[in-house]
Amino acid sequence: MCGIFGIVGHPEASNLTYLGLHALQHRGQESAGIVASDGHSLRAHREMGLVADIFTAPVLEKLPGAAAIGHVRYSTAGGSQLKNAQPLSVEYVGGHMAVAHNGNLVNAQELRTALEADGAIFQSDADTEVIVHFIARSKQPTFEQKVVEALTKVKGAYSILFLTENKLVAARDPYGFRPLVLGKLKNSWVLASETTALDLIEAEFIRELEAGEMVVIDETGLRSSQPFQPTRLGRCIFEHVYFAKPDSVLFGTSVYETRKELGRQLAKEQPAPGADLVIAVPDSGVPAAIGYAQASGIPYDVGLIRSHYVGRTFIEPQQSIRHFGVKLKLSAVRQVLKGKRVVVVDDSIVRGTTSRKIVKMLKAAGAVEVHLRISSPPTQWPCYYGIDTPSRQELIASSHSVEEIARYVTADSLGYISQEGLGTAVGDRERATFCTACFSGKYLTGDLNTSAPPAESAPKLAIIA
Repeated sequence: MCGIFGIVGHPEASNLTYLGLHALQHRGQESAGIVASDGHSLRAHREMGLVADIFTAPVLEKLPGAAAIGHVRYSTAGGSQLKNAQPLSVEYVGGHMAVAHNGNLVNAQELRTALEADGAIFQSDADTEVIVHFIARSKQPTFEQKVVEALTKVKGAYSILFLTENKLVAARDPYGFRPLVLGKLKNSWVLASETTALDLIEAEFIRELEAGEMVVIDETGLRSSQPFQPTRLGRCIFEHVYFAKPDSVLFGTSVYETRKELGRQLAKEQPAPGADLVIAVPDSGVPAAIGYAQASGIPYDVGLIRSHYVGRTFIEPQQSIRHFGVKLKLSAVRQVLKGKRVVVVDDSIVRGTTSRKIVKMLKAAGAVEVHLRISSPPTQWPCYYGIDTPSRQELIASSHSVEEIARYVTADSLGYISQEGLGTAVGDRERATFCTACFSGKYLTGDLNTSAPPAESAPKLAIIA
């Protein structure tokens, strides 16, 4: 759950990187960083917090140069601390390099243990740092060859940018778990996690990097290669369901249109006869709710309003504050809901606690029935590739039936889209080009299921109306 951005060949590289990171802020809100190169040295600035608060004009003035990479972070490997903020920036025998990484490496701990046993000293908890060590130890003659050697040793998800004094290297893992797109701004090349960052700086979208592709940009221009062992595609389905911004084009299709199609398919599979209106859990549920309303013929209305001025309330230390988390973020529109039988569409249910509070809020506002519809299948397995899902014990669908979850969240009915319907909606009926491990438990990088307890070992929730 991170966003990366890079640009080469622009005199205001750090300023444009700031704008790109701003467009990618939804991918991580814990920390942000930019490293810029003036052709002779790298300068870095990283802080905890949001992009707009960190990168003031005086800070950006200290990051001169025509090339820069940036990163916004939400921690999935390594704690929420400044030492884990990226881009990582180091000096080694080959010079100076910086790294910005989106994704998780599933063999990082094993590699780190071996490196530490051989005398390596780590400065962070981030899995990305093992790649840095392998590059520093490589005997390959060129930087890009060092990168290839390092990346062939890691397993898992990486869309990754490397910056040196005179070149930028971008790579994507052979499965293509995380997105990475290439753009052009006049004579500058741009790389970003999503097309929304290209749109903000008015760069032209050229193409998405292929799975297993590496791009090198230096004074000779741009060159591409496919140095990694090909495998089946494993693009993250959850990017389309929830994570990416709706205005992005992801894996070749519009995120907004895909989410509307998820809603249409959901309406076919999980109708709600007799309902008066369809509402969304904003913001991620809105396109799917519109699609549900279109396919069902039930009118769409705004029944929940989201506050745009609330941070991540669940990190507040006191339970008395956390109790109001959902109410701080969402408020019900009584005039819309009173006396109505409501279909409420959301993208997913993780623990179930937020859904329970939302259903209760809608009923307290006067809804006589609440029918919860989810535009993804039940989330039963944790993600090891860069989406921050909890352990399996905490995923309500891993140990409870749909009927049990409905009772827990106090909904009058609950319906999920099927795995087959999900594949149809994203244009991959056989689900052969996406990773759906969070729904199916089928991990693409080997049997990771042994680290997760069976569903029946998870504690049952007390179903209290």
